Amino acid sequence: MLETVKEYLHNNWLLAISTPFYTALIILEVVVSNYKRNRYYTIKETLINFWLNIANTALGLGIKVGILLILAWFFSFHLVGMQPTVWYWVLLFLGVDICFYFEHRCEHYSRILWAVHVTHHSSQEFNLTTGFRSSVFRPFVSFWFFIPLVVIGFHPLDILLMDAICQMYGIIVHTRYVKKMPGWFEAIFVSPSHHRVHHASNVRYLDKNMGMVLIIWDRLFGTFQSELEEEAVVYGLTKNPEHPHHPIRIITHEWESLFKDLTQKDIAWKDFFRYLFYPPGWSHDGKTKTAKQLRKELTK
Repeated sequence: MLETVKEYLHNNWLLAISTPFYTALIILEVVVSNYKRNRYYTIKETLINFWLNIANTALGLGIKVGILLILAWFFSFHLVGMQPTVWYWVLLFLGVDICFYFEHRCEHYSRILWAVHVTHHSSQEFNLTTGFRSSVFRPFVSFWFFIPLVVIGFHPLDILLMDAICQMYGIIVHTRYVKKMPGWFEAIFVSPSHHRVHHASNVRYLDKNMGMVLIIWDRLFGTFQSELEEEAVVYGLTKNPEHPHHPIRIITHEWESLFKDLTQKDIAWKDFFRYLFYPPGWSHDGKTKTAKQLRKELTK
């Protein structure tokens, strides 16, 4: 187990590659945005995105060491001994991507997991820096979905490496400058258009396009929605936070809301657990609604 952790700590080549790559893309997008006067970047939103990235990086190292130790323990029970062939990496990519899909879907369909994930959706802008706007709590959620891959026989370090590579792709689709990709690409891969839909607060677009790299999981499991010319994307949440640029409350605002719901007077125990595990928007008195309920009203 300790050897796995040591190897992880010494393996920084992906960070060395990705940092200048992201920096160059962000600078280019900022320059184009200012030149075209699109105003896709504001100082406050950009600063909060970078703050969240710094917080994630600072906390992430320690958290990932702990996660590696847990995954390494599960790996001691792996079912199949695998060699790192081409097919190994292809299967690992597919495994990591579908695990992310179901993690992401659970984060949208369970209130307690939504409280973790909502930070990423709270921006009312959409640009490359939005891709870095992740919750500091995400690692505590994501590794549970990788346990099946470890038990099958994929090495924990390889899983985290593939996840990091997929995350790189997931960041660069946060842009408004790429309208539509060729049809074959849009049919297989997540495109900027698909991901704009995912970040929308429009009722029609809620809880759609959960994939990281491949959009085929959304097409297979009924969560796909194309970007419609007649309905422009409105970014952010259905109810945006009161303090969108507060460095702490941007992380905790949904936890605060959840706590208020859980501490209401005279709610039944079954409703207590429904507030925790039912989709965001569920309420025992019907005052707030889930995405599914809102969509049903839209189609009446």
